[in-house]
Amino acid sequence: MIIADNLCKQFERTVLSEEKKGFGKKGKQNGKKETFYAVDHISFRVKQGEILGILGPNGAGKTTLLRMLGSLMEPTEGSVSIESKDGNIIRDPVELKKSIGYLSGNTKLYHRMSTREMLYMLAEIYGIEKSEAEKRMEEISKVLDMESFFDNRIEKLSTGQTQRASIARCLIHDPDIYIFDEPTLGLDILSADAIVSFMKSQKERGKTVLYSTHYLEEAQFLCDRILMIYQGKIVKEGSPKEIMDACGADNLRDAFHYVMEEVEKA
Repeated sequence: MIIADNLCKQFERTVLSEEKKGFGKKGKQNGKKETFYAVDHISFRVKQGEILGILGPNGAGKTTLLRMLGSLMEPTEGSVSIESKDGNIIRDPVELKKSIGYLSGNTKLYHRMSTREMLYMLAEIYGIEKSEAEKRMEEISKVLDMESFFDNRIEKLSTGQTQRASIARCLIHDPDIYIFDEPTLGLDILSADAIVSFMKSQKERGKTVLYSTHYLEEAQFLCDRILMIYQGKIVKEGSPKEIMDACGADNLRDAFHYVMEEVEKA
């Protein structure tokens, strides 16, 4: 289980007055400083075996939220707690990292390695025995349909193949929680379908999946529950059906537009 309690992240930005815009670095240095919340005092829980979708427009705070949940960013206030399967809070930083598989659009891979070579290296870092690592790699290759390019150098892979290699990196240590930031963005239909099928299979194994997406049809099909966020705050929460019913919509896309229009009016 993941528990987010009063979670927020504050940043500082420079706001230029009209007369200083376009004056380069000097104008920026003299601009007015202001703070803002990218994530604004959010609380929620994610259960074991649940797929939670994080939806919102660009700049809503989705990536910042996921980075804090994945222990990649310290919150300004509040806390994130990760419970193990036995119900105890994981406090050891190494064990915490082992419990999470995190994927973002900024993930960098070793281009001169093949996916197999990269996974061997990561398995050694995680202290996984060679025989166990080979077994896991065989399973990963089949689950993500990577057999045809598993031994090709990553720099030679297509966009969809590279994304699957990046997801494979998250699987080798068999974490209990997956946090994916727009995992199907820009992919062809077959690659996207392979990743969606993977997320469903991990739910069936009792894994917890959190992911952000702009593909609302995908979220409607896949998610048990959804958080819609706007300007760092949760503005709607529930199952896809609950949200659609509350908005009088036939699909999640229409419901999303309805919610966003309502919060912009407020």
